[in-house]
Amino acid sequence: MQTGGMTQNSAGLAGNRRVGMVVWELARNDFRSRFAGSYFGILWAFAQPIATILLFWFVFQVGFRAAPTTTGVPYGLWLAAGLTPWFFFAEAWLAATNALTEYSYLVKKVVFRVELLPLVRICAALLFHLAFVAVLLALNWTLGVAPTWHLLQLPYYGFCALALVSALGGLTAAVLPFFRDLNQLLAIVVQFGMWLTPILWSIAMVPERFRWVFKLNPVGYVVDGYRDAFFGQAWVWQHGPTTLGFWALTLLLGAAARLVFRRLQPHFADVL
Repeated sequence: MQTGGMTQNSAGLAGNRRVGMVVWELARNDFRSRFAGSYFGILWAFAQPIATILLFWFVFQVGFRAAPTTTGVPYGLWLAAGLTPWFFFAEAWLAATNALTEYSYLVKKVVFRVELLPLVRICAALLFHLAFVAVLLALNWTLGVAPTWHLLQLPYYGFCALALVSALGGLTAAVLPFFRDLNQLLAIVVQFGMWLTPILWSIAMVPERFRWVFKLNPVGYVVDGYRDAFFGQAWVWQHGPTTLGFWALTLLLGAAARLVFRRLQPHFADVL
């Protein structure tokens, strides 16, 4: 009996390893294909977020002279630390949403696990995100903002971002084949979301009695966490109620995504 159980466990681990390798290989190919034929290649992936950070830094600090940070950290670095997880979240969510339509040839293959496709697009976005985090760490160090022990919690907040976008991406990916206007709606949601999340501005600017409204935003939890990790402001256990709320919402979204995906999956091949 024990031998049979060990055999089943070994087979399960081998199967999971194969799935992981498939996801990783597809994610690498997806990442490379974005810059195929481009003269500057991956440098373009850095150009857009860096240009966005510089634009907002110039507008708020140089133009308006009203850089909204109360942490003592240079506004440019504070801004970059907040925009870094947002760039990943927005790119991964939109990419995951289009996973089934862009990999429609795999959806029609009975042997392929279709539910992995949104994760492939998310992992492709994660590769660039990790590179951008490394660049930001180097920039912080160069400008005199040395890392503290708080940086150890950065992988946790990265996992939070990954879990949230996986739940949302799985849900919207399942719906998109039946409602093609979802892409346009999500573009608007992402645009508004950046301004409604305390990324360009500090939540300290909001009156105390209204802050709970903005703390309902799960992306805000991740953004604050990245800043805590980069600049040594707080530990994760100091945000107990917010942490519980974040995971309750994320798990609820994940369960909803799983249910919707399973219900709609038999019809994917018919509409793609």
